[in-house]
Amino acid sequence: MKVTLENVLPGDIEKRSFEIIEEELKGRKLPADKAPLIKRVIHTSADFEYADTLCFSDGVMEQALEAIRKGASIVTDTRMGYSGINKRVLEKYGGQAYCFMGDGDVAEAAKKNGTTRAVAAIDKAAAMEGLLIFAVGNAPTALVRLYELITEGKLSPALIIGVPVGFVNVVQSKELIMETKVPYIVARGRKGGSNVAAAICNALLYMLDETRGM
Repeated sequence: MKVTLENVLPGDIEKRSFEIIEEELKGRKLPADKAPLIKRVIHTSADFEYADTLCFSDGVMEQALEAIRKGASIVTDTRMGYSGINKRVLEKYGGQAYCFMGDGDVAEAAKKNGTTRAVAAIDKAAAMEGLLIFAVGNAPTALVRLYELITEGKLSPALIIGVPVGFVNVVQSKELIMETKVPYIVARGRKGGSNVAAAICNALLYMLDETRGM
């Protein structure tokens, strides 16, 4: 079989990728305010199902962007998600990125209380001051704990990005978040991942700063 490669310069690969995404959407019109985010998730995952499964609370895009403008920090449930976030742009607006999963006090709290580290990490983050965005790409227990804290009136996140991947309680945890009145972006179903969580964070950041902090 003869293989034909596209001649694309390194600096143009992302641009060409988004052109291909547009072509393969076959003229489908995505909501204008959400299209950059949906396309970036597709770009990250090569999965066009996200055009249908990403769910957005009413007004969430402007709420999320305003939170970032006001210096919201992002808390992730994995180092991979943390590493993927463009911290230069986030810091430009006064925010920081955090992942507490590897912290010693989180491990101790999880062992003492018989919970997952993700739950203990959420509890640690809940004690922080300021606007918080939670980007969950791996641990459904993190979403369940967020739901508990929200319903108990102990936490009011600026945004929850709920995109854990897997089988056990993944679908259910996402549905719980969508029952709250907190702004959310959720990938309904089993699909997701830390890369998707970071892609959503970056899509929001790049909607504010197309230079990517360069």
